[in-house]
Amino acid sequence: MLAIDDLTYRLGPRLLFDNASAIIPAGARVGFVGRNGAGKTTLFRLICGEIAAEGGSTSIPRLARIGRVEQEAPGGPGKLVDFVLAADVERARLLEEAETATDPMRIADIQMRLADIDAHSAPARAGAILSGLGFDHEAQNRALSEFSGGWRMRVALAAVLFSRPDLLLLDEPTNYLDLEGTLWLIDYLARYPATIVVISHDRDLLDDVADHILHLEQAKLTLWKGNYTSFEKQRREQQAIRLKQIRKDEDKRAHLQAFVDRFRAQATKARQAQSRLKMLEKMEPVQAIVDQDVLPFNFPSPAKQLSPPIVAMEGASVGYDGRAVLNRLSLSISNDDRIGLLGSNGNGKSTFAKLVAGRLDALAGKVTRASKLDVGFFAQHQIDDLDVRGTPYTHVAQRMKDAPEARIRARCAQIGFPNVKADTRIELLSGGEKARLLMGLATFDGPHLIIMDEPTNHLDIDSRAALIEAINQYEGAIILVSHDRHLLEACADRLWLVAEGSVKSFDGDMDDYRRFVLDQASGGDNGRKGTGGAQAEQRREAAKTRKELAPLKKKIEAAEERMKKLEGLLRRVDEALAQPDAFTRDPGKAAQLAQQRAELERAIAAAEDEWLTLSAEYEDAAG
Repeated sequence: MLAIDDLTYRLGPRLLFDNASAIIPAGARVGFVGRNGAGKTTLFRLICGEIAAEGGSTSIPRLARIGRVEQEAPGGPGKLVDFVLAADVERARLLEEAETATDPMRIADIQMRLADIDAHSAPARAGAILSGLGFDHEAQNRALSEFSGGWRMRVALAAVLFSRPDLLLLDEPTNYLDLEGTLWLIDYLARYPATIVVISHDRDLLDDVADHILHLEQAKLTLWKGNYTSFEKQRREQQAIRLKQIRKDEDKRAHLQAFVDRFRAQATKARQAQSRLKMLEKMEPVQAIVDQDVLPFNFPSPAKQLSPPIVAMEGASVGYDGRAVLNRLSLSISNDDRIGLLGSNGNGKSTFAKLVAGRLDALAGKVTRASKLDVGFFAQHQIDDLDVRGTPYTHVAQRMKDAPEARIRARCAQIGFPNVKADTRIELLSGGEKARLLMGLATFDGPHLIIMDEPTNHLDIDSRAALIEAINQYEGAIILVSHDRHLLEACADRLWLVAEGSVKSFDGDMDDYRRFVLDQASGGDNGRKGTGGAQAEQRREAAKTRKELAPLKKKIEAAEERMKKLEGLLRRVDEALAQPDAFTRDPGKAAQLAQQRAELERAIAAAEDEWLTLSAEYEDAAG
């Protein structure tokens, strides 16, 4: 059990915790949520004793072990698997003592304790955790120093999970993971036998893992039962109840005040008026639950759509220094595609994105891009390229040379930096604000295609919801690389798997992919057959059906395109006929336009009938 009792803590002038209290039951899996900067990480530091509270306390049972990923990535010449094994301090100490112990009784005690803690299966457990987080057997036996900081943070996470603490504190654990590692971690945490408190903005993690939600708002802590979806529902219901009570109290106040105002001066009613005045004074106002507004994202749609496909590949290969990373690429992208790229880190997702964007040339084969194709590219690492001495205003001004200040500031506000926020130095912006600025710059001119590589890092849940809305409103094509399953489910209508040196369509949805990843992590076939016999057969049947229906689908798309063109012509005719002098200036032309309008209406009706017939055939055939 974790007890937080009347906790008070200030960070400079900001009050992060104001007599905040909460009781976390033993064995609970708690999702810790709140706006960025509210103080979630600070609470972890208070629990671990790294900083002292101004008032109140936090406590856990005596001898309970706390596990938390260190902020600094581990390093050194030691092997990954050895670093993880060393996290179980008791096991390491007992094994070392067993090498030198001579007392038979002590040797027996050591061996019994090693058996109790399942020490001999530890290498297999450590290997399974590392494998789930993306390290194959060869990588597990390499030195820590050979890996980048992000990969070493995965090792630090593996070490904490392996140590099996009584209280596991995780702060945005998916930030260093790809989608595959995230899916494995969610499955692992959902079965974790001890108490977990996890700070996360990943809705799927909070829904699949958490059985409680700890909410930090206005320096107070509130513990809710259920997962995040349940929390949202309960909070909205409480919000409605409070608003109803506020209106009821306002009516009562108005009624009492009216009595006081009317009868205060009358001697016969003065005592009653005074009594009601005291009632007014004693009425405590009901605090409404007020959500902070989240600034929307705004991605300008392309001014003019290009003829599809906007990118087409035929037998293309791509790589670096003449060595191919991806081969046999035969794919096409239309101007309204929503594509989610799947596949473990290191398989070539970034390489493929660079090929699509024209940042890498094909080593072989053919890649055709529509003329005048404009691609917006967002990647988290580009945040480091922002001029830390600059401001959102100076970055936008560079894109709007010779524009007046008023227009530049209007564009800053549109991106999400209104008023004085536009003049804030980049180094003082939060990670989420830097990501917002970078997205605004990447999509500045209304590109035909936006490529987004991990866009949700540093964004809280409400900001992620705003991002989803912006992506779905955008009228161009999108390619998404993300570990956020909720984002992919909400935005992607096509899934492409980057694996085994190529990119191919994935037959299934995100639930299918989750099963595929977990099957591989548990030792399934590395190929597509690893998804399980029945499910794989279903997806093969679905793929076969889609292939058979492809000609019919093309006819439906052609009918839709014909309707769109006819409706565009009809709008132009209506605009011409709507001119005040249309019939007086040139009666003959006006009559011709009226006749053309009637013909267009008949053509649209015929196209709609054809579309309805084809759609019904498609639905019947698809089952």
